[in-house]
Amino acid sequence: MIEKLIEVPRRVVTGVAVLLVVGAVVALTVMAEGSGQQPVPVSSAEKFSAERAMTDLARFATESRPLGSPASDRARDYLAGQLRSAGFSVEIQHAIGAEASTGLASFGRVDNVVATLPGRHPTGTVLLAAHYDSAAMGPGASDDGAAVAAMLEVGRMVSRQGGLRNDLVLLFTDGEEDGLLGAEAFVREHPLARRGGVVLNWEARGVSGPSLMFETSKDNAELVSLFADAVPHPRGDSSMVEVYRLLPNNTDFTALSGAGFLGLNFANIENSSYYHTAGDSIDNLDRRSLQHHGENMLNLTRSLGEADLPGLRSDHDATYFRLSGVMITYSNALVWPIAVLAVLLVAALALVARVRQLASVPRMLLGAASAVLPLAGSVLLGQVLWSVLVGLRPGYDLMGGLLHRPLAYQVVLAALAATALLGWYLLLRRRLGPAALATGALVWPAALGVVCAAMAPGASFLFALPALFVATGALLAMLPVRWSAWPAVALALGSLVSAALLPALVHNLFNGMGLAFGGVDAAVLALFGLTLLPVVELLLPAPTIRSRATVAVPLTAMVLATAMVAAGLVVDGFDAKHPQRAHLAYVLNADTGEASWVSGEADPTDWTRQHVKDHDVSRLPPGYARGQLWTGPADPITAEGPKVQVRAREGDTVRMHVTSPRSATSLVLRIDHGIDRATATAPGMTPVTLDIAGVRANTWPGEIRFRDLPPEGVDIALRSPGTTRIRVTAIDETHNLADAPGISPRPEDTVASTREDGNLIAVARTYEL
Repeated sequence: MIEKLIEVPRRVVTGVAVLLVVGAVVALTVMAEGSGQQPVPVSSAEKFSAERAMTDLARFATESRPLGSPASDRARDYLAGQLRSAGFSVEIQHAIGAEASTGLASFGRVDNVVATLPGRHPTGTVLLAAHYDSAAMGPGASDDGAAVAAMLEVGRMVSRQGGLRNDLVLLFTDGEEDGLLGAEAFVREHPLARRGGVVLNWEARGVSGPSLMFETSKDNAELVSLFADAVPHPRGDSSMVEVYRLLPNNTDFTALSGAGFLGLNFANIENSSYYHTAGDSIDNLDRRSLQHHGENMLNLTRSLGEADLPGLRSDHDATYFRLSGVMITYSNALVWPIAVLAVLLVAALALVARVRQLASVPRMLLGAASAVLPLAGSVLLGQVLWSVLVGLRPGYDLMGGLLHRPLAYQVVLAALAATALLGWYLLLRRRLGPAALATGALVWPAALGVVCAAMAPGASFLFALPALFVATGALLAMLPVRWSAWPAVALALGSLVSAALLPALVHNLFNGMGLAFGGVDAAVLALFGLTLLPVVELLLPAPTIRSRATVAVPLTAMVLATAMVAAGLVVDGFDAKHPQRAHLAYVLNADTGEASWVSGEADPTDWTRQHVKDHDVSRLPPGYARGQLWTGPADPITAEGPKVQVRAREGDTVRMHVTSPRSATSLVLRIDHGIDRATATAPGMTPVTLDIAGVRANTWPGEIRFRDLPPEGVDIALRSPGTTRIRVTAIDETHNLADAPGISPRPEDTVASTREDGNLIAVARTYEL
């Protein structure tokens, strides 16, 4: 019982034809899903125009605008002025935003711009949200300038056309990059947040690609239905919601949906190598992405603006995805029936294979069990690839897997997945038989469909539908139809759903996570390969014949992978357009007067090596070091360092006043004991208290940050359970590294890394309290 599952005349020709059809579907799907929309010219008054929005973007997104910076203030004032001119009622919400994470309390003064256009007969509030601050390392033209400019343009268009039935609120949040501070303050203090409504949040991770709807509030069925009907070019699927929930990332949508808003979250994620760097610029922004953002925003605003908003509440989620350009949605009530049907059809295929004596039950079970090998092998090879690339080109490490020109490495991932898959298949096909392996392999997507149905229903379709259709195609191909081309047609039709879904998943995963998690992409490619085994078998000789393919095919795949690694290293070099990242800071220990250059790079770039020489951290302030650092002596500047004055000590709670004599706007307090509560008070603002769990890793266990430190300072209260004496290292920071004494000019092919303690001058002083 080592027979082929499907036998057809002219096997090789048939197999090649089916694979060509499958390849065409893969190419067309990835191309269609990855495109934005062509920009509409300024002259089109009825449609959203990316060109009009670019005029606004050029007014505020040519320089970095981190929280508390003069550029941020200029952007705030520009937005408020434009919105007032458009007929909106505009309020600037001044508040302290706060976020707690492991061992860390983050605070900051935020200025949210809240613009309101009352509705004619409102049933609720439609809230558009985007953040106008940027990371300190770049101008944030895409993240999140493009969405901000699109909101201005949409707001003007809606206002000119007489407004909406429902109230429209445009929320431009501040301090998102420092921990969703503006959104948190809005949710906690603003009356509009307590009214709730429907929120559309707009984000970016890359500088190109379509506007993906990647996250929703719970019980999204009605909202998803409205999205599918209202948007002419919808992108995104319900699996993205499930994947995003597994990641540590958050956006303003996290705070807003947590406060009870229904809503949808959008972002473009392609060309993410520029994320949070100087490369997130107007020159690099793809106008098609801005156009798609704006089109989605305008159409959804109009639809929601006229809808009965309370009627959008549902009691269940929906599964949604695109297939051949058509958005398919169905209730999650169908997830389990589809998953079970996929299992039953795979079982039916196994039964037919057993009845026809193509494979025995033990062989099929062994085929299913052994299929873990190519899946696990793909994960291993994908992660090894990243380690090898970082070893060959250390500059990749700070890019976090988000490379400028990764196409060659994507081919390598496919070759590695093919190596693992074909190595397993060709080794076992003479022992277990092609029918046993092909049938057993379908157990994996069918089983994953069931697992996802239980744990991540919105992602179940990715696995259950391919298993269902491949099994159906194989069963149909085995029918006694006289038409000689019938088996090929049935196999091709059965493979199309798999070809349309799984490679597109790889495409999105790669854009979102990059090569640092390449093993995940390789495993999905191997899973896709498992669904194609009946087609691949058509290209091979009878299983009873010894073939050199057992060695030649995997060897060829490995040779291809090696060649493409070499090609990738040549093609993806660093230059002014595609720069490498470097982490460097200037740190003055105000207690000793010693200054140091500090870098967190594992293998410093040539520019960084001009400043650092070893791992000696003895000159650094106590508690400053976080993980292993490179350091080097620097010329000291004259700076007093931040002042910490104890106001009161009550048990294990210390109340202090902190100021920066050099008028730095960013403050960090490192504490040599863990803290479980912190309170920040700034003049004229409501105090905010955070509960904190856990301790910071690879540094002192407690940390408090305050962004946009006022000139008169802030009051900080911290509780460190069980302590009677603590040490606090206070660090004030300014983003002016170019002014540090003795710094070398930064090369054109190098930009600041995304690590938040780089590209700045830090002055520290340690206190015992």
